[in-house]
Amino acid sequence: MIRKLRNTDSEAVLKIYQQGLDTGEASFEIEVPDWEAWQKKYLRHSRLVLEQDGKVRAWAALAPVSGRDCYRGVAEVSIYVATESAGQGIGSKLMARLVEESESNGIWSLYSSIFPENQATLKLHLKHGFREVGIRECIAQRDGRWRNTLIMERRSKKVGV
Repeated sequence: MIRKLRNTDSEAVLKIYQQGLDTGEASFEIEVPDWEAWQKKYLRHSRLVLEQDGKVRAWAALAPVSGRDCYRGVAEVSIYVATESAGQGIGSKLMARLVEESESNGIWSLYSSIFPENQATLKLHLKHGFREVGIRECIAQRDGRWRNTLIMERRSKKVGV
């Protein structure tokens, strides 16, 4: 079941987030923020969880790419799946629903920055209509190692141009 995220999901969401960061392939971040900081980072709409057997197994949310009004319809995608639930198609179900939610909230462009080595996330984005629009070479370090990121974008066919 995919549903709107509730504040009572905070512990599960932050645990899943930390599992993703611990892989070293999900983000340049190494520590999960506290719930208050997490809440500030993500847009109030389009916050979802996938619940299975009464337990949150994955979450998805959108973050604004800029505070400038002209970019109000552009958001960055975050999807994290619990380690024990990886490879079950959960990320794909969440992405499909996140796209719907984003469009119903006026988002015309979804953006992601992905480590090229993270093939599962790259395949997920390609499956849902994202395309590679660029690469940032040696943009930052993670664990003392310079990393590249692929820039992925999905333009809505329903919202915007």
